[in-house]
Parts: sequence; structure tokens; C-alpha cells
Amino acid sequence: MLQHPVSATGITRLHRLWLYAIASAVIFFLIAPTLLVIPMSFSSSRFLEFPPPSWSLRWYHAYFESVEWRDATVVSFEAAIGTMIVSTIVGTMAAYGINYSRFGAKRFVQIALALPMMIPVILTAVGVFIFFAPLGLNNSLTGLILAHSTLAIPLVLISVTAGLKSFNANQEMVARSLGASRIRAFMTVTLPQIRYSVISAALLAFITSLDEVVISLLIAGGDKATLTRRMFLALRDEIDPTIAAISSMLILLSIILMASSQLIRPNRT
Repeated sequence: MLQHPVSATGITRLHRLWLYAIASAVIFFLIAPTLLVIPMSFSSSRFLEFPPPSWSLRWYHAYFESVEWRDATVVSFEAAIGTMIVSTIVGTMAAYGINYSRFGAKRFVQIALALPMMIPVILTAVGVFIFFAPLGLNNSLTGLILAHSTLAIPLVLISVTAGLKSFNANQEMVARSLGASRIRAFMTVTLPQIRYSVISAALLAFITSLDEVVISLLIAGGDKATLTRRMFLALRDEIDPTIAAISSMLILLSIILMASSQLIRPNRT
């Protein structure tokens, strides 16, 4: 099997063995620290330690019995759902406009929308905090959704643009030539064709908001504190093993959502 060519160039798996080894090592060192959190969440100790001295569900009970943790979880999910809706709509509209526009500066518009991916998040957080202060949007769910959407829109833009690149635009043109408006043609012809890209983008936006902490530290306080913000503050003030339990559940949720985004894609042979 190792001697069997894997490409038209005649390169075998044996020749690529070193590449497989390096890739496996990189993946291991990236994933291993994250996976260590899971067994620590089942520890009976009051401190984070690995391996656990004994197994217990006490920290999962501590999470579900805490009003503060539950309230923060509700805020995080509300913000994530709102971010998913806003960023998916805006990002899809932007991707559609950029893909079909004949505007000469559309490349600059695309770069501008992708800027949040290029600059440090802390700079975005400071800018958002200063901009939201006179508007009264700090420590509000609306402000949190808008701020998280700035981080999620570039991901939606990339995903939907990829879907539009593989879509035959002539189908929409035919619908419009038969009397359908641009909006109707998009909703009935284009959107069903790129729905898998849009759904994947929506899930990415949800995860982005749910996992975000830097912006939340500045603009989400009081009763609008997110789960990640409370986790950071709890880790700073006292190493609470409840954080490991919450992290494990977030890891599981992220894996489920990412796996779902892949499973919904049709198999192409």
C-alpha cells in the first residue's frame, strides 16, 4: 500500500511518510492540550490537576446549580443566535453583491469587510467600546450582537462566496428573464443552490460568538456578562474546576456543530 502511487506524478505514500508524520505531530500538539481539559472536568479535586485523583461529576453539578453560570449561558446563547442571524444575512448579501457587482472598487469593499480577521481582536474591542459608549450600547445584548457580528461577517463572506463561485449564475438570469425580480430569483433559485454554504456559514458565526471573550470583556458586563467572560474572570480570581466542565461542554458543542456543517453537505462523486 505504501508503494502505491497517490498522484499522477508517481509519488507514493512512502515518499510522503515524513509529511504525514509532521502533520500528525502538529495536530497532536494542537489538540492534546484541549483534550486534557475533558478528564480534568471529571475530577473530584478542588484544583485543576491531571490526572484526576478520583472521578466525580461535582463540577457539572456546580455549573447547573449556579444561577450566575446559567444566566451567563443564556446571555451567550442569545448573543450567538442573534449574531448568527445578523451576520448570515449581512454576509450573504455582501457576498452576493461582491460576486455579481460590476463596481470597480468591489475588491476594496471585500478587503474592508475582511479587516476584522486581519487586525488583533483587542483593537477591535477597544474601537467598539469607544464607539458604543456614547450610543449606550455597552453592557447590552444589542451591542454584543453587533460587536460579535463584526467578527463573524468575514467568515460568512468567505463561505458564501465559495458557494457562489460553484453556482451557475445563468440559472438566476433565466429566472429574471422570465419575469422574476432579483430578490425572488435569489430566494427561489440561487439560495437553494448555495444553502449548504449558507448553513455552514451560520454555524461558524454561532461558534464565533459563543467562543468570543476579548470583546465580551470590554462591552459585556453586569447581567449581560457572557459565559466566556465569567470563565475568564473566574480563572483570574480563582482556579475553579467548574471552568473545565464548562469548557468540555463547549468543546463538545463546537465539535457537534462543525461535524453537522460537514454532514449536511451533499456527497459529490
